[in-house]
Amino acid sequence: MAETTIEWTDTTWNPVAGCTVITAGCTNCYAMRMAARLELMGQPKYAGLTRKSGGRSVWTGQITLDEKSLCQPATWRGRRLVFVNSMSDLFHEKVPAEFIARVWAAMAATPQHTYQILTKRPERMREVLSAAPFEILRNVWLGTSVEDAPVLERLDHLRATPAAVRFVSFEPLLGSVAEADLAGIDWAIVGGESGPRSRAIEQTWVEEIEGLCREHDTAFFFKQWGGPNKKKTGRLFRGQTFDEMPRAYSAL
Repeated sequence: MAETTIEWTDTTWNPVAGCTVITAGCTNCYAMRMAARLELMGQPKYAGLTRKSGGRSVWTGQITLDEKSLCQPATWRGRRLVFVNSMSDLFHEKVPAEFIARVWAAMAATPQHTYQILTKRPERMREVLSAAPFEILRNVWLGTSVEDAPVLERLDHLRATPAAVRFVSFEPLLGSVAEADLAGIDWAIVGGESGPRSRAIEQTWVEEIEGLCREHDTAFFFKQWGGPNKKKTGRLFRGQTFDEMPRAYSAL
């Protein structure tokens, strides 16, 4: 468990580490840089997960399953919003369904916490969670990342996945997603890419998403404009901060 500065959650929990670049949204993934840094700090969990390529760290495709971390949620005091696998993707093809089931059991055993699972592989999430022994957990929110129009079909897989709450992260937003269907989606997070190699976001793209949210009664959360210095560009959209959360949050 780690405290985090991510605006839409309280804590990160990483029972899995390591990933693979699959689409444009992965190109400048912050987790690759962080994994390389943690390996240099001597943390064995991150050993061998990245390699240097073109002057930066990229995933090797190696995956680490952290068995010990499965006991952590039961030790946390109070209630927490928990971002699951900020350093990986729970539904990566190298993560066995049996291990996902153990993660599921850990979340089921700690209903005081609310878990936010975000994947770029919603087709596998749909396949795995539609089979036994998985059940819909009220304290587990399922989401997918959509960075541009070519991956909008991820929303269809998310909609077809059994879930108490469904959400989408349009971050890093790399192009217009005006054709996105937000029917059945409870929450949308929007953010520009940050970091030294960040690609620019356009205000029009954000306006399009806000309009879709209002049309479908989807909560709208604007995370950041991003850029090389995200603190400088800030979080204001239309002169205000949008921190809307799904209706299920108000019941916590």
